[in-house]
Amino acid sequence: MTGPGPRRPRLPRLGLRTTLSLAFAAIAALVAVLIGALGYHAAARLITDDETADFGAAVDSVARQASQETLFPGDFAGPSGLSDDLLRPIRVTSQALAPDARLLPGTARLDLPSTPTDLELARADEPGRTVTGLRRLHGDTLRVGVVSLGGHRGAVQIIQQVGPTEQLLAALRVRTSALVAVVALIAGGAGWLLAGRITSRLVRLTEAAELVAASGRLDVPVPAAGSDEVGRLGRAFDRMLVRLATAKENQRRLVQDAGHELRTPLTSLRTNLAVLPALDRLPPAEQAALMADLADEARELTQLVEELVALAAERRSDGPPTEVVLAEVVRGAAAQARRRSDREILVDADDTVVTAHPDALARAVGNLLDNAAKFDPAGAGPIEVVVRGPRVEVRDRGPGIDEADLDRVFDRFYRATAARSLPGSGLGLAIVHEVARSHGGTAFAANREGGGAVIGFTLGG
Repeated sequence: MTGPGPRRPRLPRLGLRTTLSLAFAAIAALVAVLIGALGYHAAARLITDDETADFGAAVDSVARQASQETLFPGDFAGPSGLSDDLLRPIRVTSQALAPDARLLPGTARLDLPSTPTDLELARADEPGRTVTGLRRLHGDTLRVGVVSLGGHRGAVQIIQQVGPTEQLLAALRVRTSALVAVVALIAGGAGWLLAGRITSRLVRLTEAAELVAASGRLDVPVPAAGSDEVGRLGRAFDRMLVRLATAKENQRRLVQDAGHELRTPLTSLRTNLAVLPALDRLPPAEQAALMADLADEARELTQLVEELVALAAERRSDGPPTEVVLAEVVRGAAAQARRRSDREILVDADDTVVTAHPDALARAVGNLLDNAAKFDPAGAGPIEVVVRGPRVEVRDRGPGIDEADLDRVFDRFYRATAARSLPGSGLGLAIVHEVARSHGGTAFAANREGGGAVIGFTLGG
């Protein structure tokens, strides 16, 4: 059993620029061939028809003259004979035949042998009888018309050389072929130049993509000039790199911030764990305090990890958005918040319908309610949720927000000075901001008249 034969080497593929230039040349050559062929056939028909008409006019002229006058073969002798008056068309000559069909001396222009038809017409009684046809002489084609002079007086031959017509048509074919070649070359050159302008940007865009793939750099300059498809592709690629760079920077910051926030509870947890081997030697009060610290630190770590996961999840697609009644989402989140905080929560909502991810909206509203309950533990008044159109506001009667912190409350892991003694990771409002942004809206925070804060978000159309 023999193995497969050697594989044939694959021919290298042509580049886009070469392919476009060859396509331009082929199309132009095809069009030129079609136009040239049509033009050649039209010109050939016109030339042939003109010469045939000239020949027919000459034969008719001689036949008409022979019918009207009494002519003899000698009337066609000499350079200024009757033929100069009768044979006007170009390249048409005549020679006379005696009654025995011999060529009459003095009229011979071509050594054309006589035929039985010539003899019959030379001996004919009726003048003006004609017979036409093609004859060959020394390899040339002649168009010959024989006209009887009548009364057994002889005949006259009207002769037209077809050779010059063929030479003219041959020259026309050569010129047409040369024109096709010139058009193909010009089209190929124009295609090469045009394809170069198009593919040069594609080549630079390809080089930029290859550089991004090889180095991982996202700050590569991208050619984005022009309003055509290549320019649109370059701008789309540039926007994609900007989005990727932003995502990469957000990821880096998230990892750095998470590492920073995790360091403190992990250090405290490690310290308490180091004390656990001596737990039996500690007084009961210290044992209870140690176990309480461990529980608090574990709970804090759990909350921090859950919020990190939630924040990362907001950057992924939760599936296609659906139409939801915003009031229903808010009331569901308020019910959960009441069970967790045992606080009074009032909901004032209209019947606005939005296209959104309901789970993400519920998470954002829940975070706002948890934040309000945390900063207003005394419960001086109920927490209020107001929904008007695509705008959700959560109002509390807590201490409010320092003016210096208003612009930073939605930053990840940012905690105001007044909140650093409270539980939490500083990610709750960052998740609210991310949910609003992913739905085409914004998050906002302000101080409430009479004390407290108003924090919420809007949704885009």
